[in-house]
Amino acid sequence: MPKKAVGLTARKVETIRTPGLFADGNGLYLQVTATGAKTWIFRYSIGGKRRDMGLGSTTVVSLAQARDKAVEAKKVVAAGTDPLEARKAQEAAQALEAARAVTFKECAASYIESMQAGWKSAKHGAQWTSTLETYAYPLIGSLPINAIDTNLVLKVLEPIWTTKTETASRVRGRIESILDYAKVRGHRSGENPARWRGHLDHILPAKNDVVKVEHHAALHYASMPSFWPKLQVQDGMGARALELAILTATRTSEVLGAKWSEVDTERRVWIIPPERMKPGVEHRVPLTEPTLALLRKMGAIRRGELVFTGQTKDRPLSNMAMNMTLRRMKLDVTPHGFRSTFRTWVAEKTHFPDDVAEAALSHTQGNKVVAAYQRGDLFEKRRLLMQAWAQFVTGLDEETEQADG
Repeated sequence: MPKKAVGLTARKVETIRTPGLFADGNGLYLQVTATGAKTWIFRYSIGGKRRDMGLGSTTVVSLAQARDKAVEAKKVVAAGTDPLEARKAQEAAQALEAARAVTFKECAASYIESMQAGWKSAKHGAQWTSTLETYAYPLIGSLPINAIDTNLVLKVLEPIWTTKTETASRVRGRIESILDYAKVRGHRSGENPARWRGHLDHILPAKNDVVKVEHHAALHYASMPSFWPKLQVQDGMGARALELAILTATRTSEVLGAKWSEVDTERRVWIIPPERMKPGVEHRVPLTEPTLALLRKMGAIRRGELVFTGQTKDRPLSNMAMNMTLRRMKLDVTPHGFRSTFRTWVAEKTHFPDDVAEAALSHTQGNKVVAAYQRGDLFEKRRLLMQAWAQFVTGLDEETEQADG
């Protein structure tokens, strides 16, 4: 039972050591535990049930402050409200308001960090950060995430929608994902103002109506035999990387990330793991004699695990190295465009089937029914195709234009 007392004094609160509850009045009690800890308790009854509400430690809350808190709590009880439940509701509201005070930039950083492990490469996360820093953060980065509305989204998108449509479309999608993430985390509520279908599609023109599809500039296949010797006399790692990209019809990212552990010269195959492939599936690349000769040349100057090293042995060659080689050669084409050159050559100058050519480019099978039954990668057929391509490119066999697979 609580100790009977006319009231507490600051001196008594400081000196009392006996465990128990000591009444002060108006439902306020000093609680002393066996360990000597002292806290304030407001005891009240509501709905026929007795409840105790903690008001804090005596080291933080003075006697006078505890009395004020007890009086306020007693008023809440008199109004028919449970002060404990009222406090919980207030704390929840404050927590929600604090959560909603998170800025768009903070939420975006949190989203990118949480999704990074599921993305194929660190480069993907860097691209997200780069586009947001360029187009979104200057306008909405410092604003609370729950304040982002349609007008603010349009403020980001409209200046670039007709001039940088593809980029603007990516920015919109990234803003939409971040706002969805924020809603799930309790930082905002309501509809997503960056949603395209049924929302922004009523305000902005579809990107396909705004801009024509831009293809990578490519060299015509007829120019390949004359281009090749000019490329071979170019100095630098970028020129050698471009040679491998052309001979194998692989993507620039796959070439720049090539590792010696992926190359089997005895079996004449380069196996690119799924995590480095755009489709996320392992890709076996048949190695022709010109390709093996190039790899032997690179092996002679090997500095580490990467086939094409950058400024240090542990860093890959810059993705601009191949572009710079083409600029020095005064050619208005892109490294990726040589994949188009290869594909056009296959279609117009050989009789190799389309599925073999598409497999060589590591394109996924568009027909889902065919893909379900075609489990192989047509490797031996692709070996014949790449041999014909290498012969055509290097000019070793002018008759390969008539290759029939």
